[in-house]
Amino acid sequence: MSLMVVGSIAFDTIETSNGIEQDLLGGSATYFSLAASKYTNLYMVGVVGKDFPQAILKNFEDRGISTKGVERKEGNTFRWWGRYSEDMNHRQTIEVELNVFEKFEPKIPTEIEEIEYLFLGNGSPQTQLSVLDQMKKPPKFTALDTMDLWIQTKRPELMEVLKRIDAIILNDEEARLLTEEYNLIKAGRMILHYGPKVVIIKKGEHGAIMVSYEGIFTTTAFPLESFLDPTGAGDSFAGGFMGYLCQQDDTSLGTLKKAILHGTVVASFTVQDFGTRALENLKKEEIENRLEEFMSLLYV
Repeated sequence: MSLMVVGSIAFDTIETSNGIEQDLLGGSATYFSLAASKYTNLYMVGVVGKDFPQAILKNFEDRGISTKGVERKEGNTFRWWGRYSEDMNHRQTIEVELNVFEKFEPKIPTEIEEIEYLFLGNGSPQTQLSVLDQMKKPPKFTALDTMDLWIQTKRPELMEVLKRIDAIILNDEEARLLTEEYNLIKAGRMILHYGPKVVIIKKGEHGAIMVSYEGIFTTTAFPLESFLDPTGAGDSFAGGFMGYLCQQDDTSLGTLKKAILHGTVVASFTVQDFGTRALENLKKEEIENRLEEFMSLLYV
């Protein structure tokens, strides 16, 4: 295994126009790992409370997701409650209980201090820096996720992280906030000067843009007539993207483009059910079939 993710493991309550679901398995590391495991085995680093069922950790292990880096601490697992607008484009956080995640300090097991591919899930820049400092040598390819909170409150620390990673995955609003540039191509090029070699800007139902020193790539999202829950779509995209790169063990421009398509397709399955259900039931054959369909839509 040469892929590792550091992020949150949580229980979610999700409200959409399609209904309300409680105590769903969630968290950035969870969605990422379930998506990436369709391509490769990987290590998960996170923290759970005493209330987290051992059966779920075993389920991760059975899927090729090592939980050696998952700590179990006194207290309860991180919980999040969110409500989506009718069109699913806006999300309101109703309640957050950080619990054991509030003081999460990732501890990387010695056996995985040398990893080839690393994804730093959404978290404070200080936490992301601490993970990088624990690596014996820089990974071949490191990507991270961030959010508006860190851009607004921890910009200096975030800029330090960006100097040490290869790719950043963020949404269009975050890219504009980080650069104060509305045009996403220009914003992507500005972010390249901050350190990353690859900038991937997600545009929700409108797809994604990749900006790198080697070129620009853009794709639409996979067209869906309906979906139930957008939670975890971004982390599923990242999981499919990084999982494919690790499987291919290549980060050339052509492989990066294909990885974005894989991430897009995996995320399209995630939103078709609440929580992680679609990802847990997803078969590799389904990914390949939808990818083939997606490719036929992209090319004349």
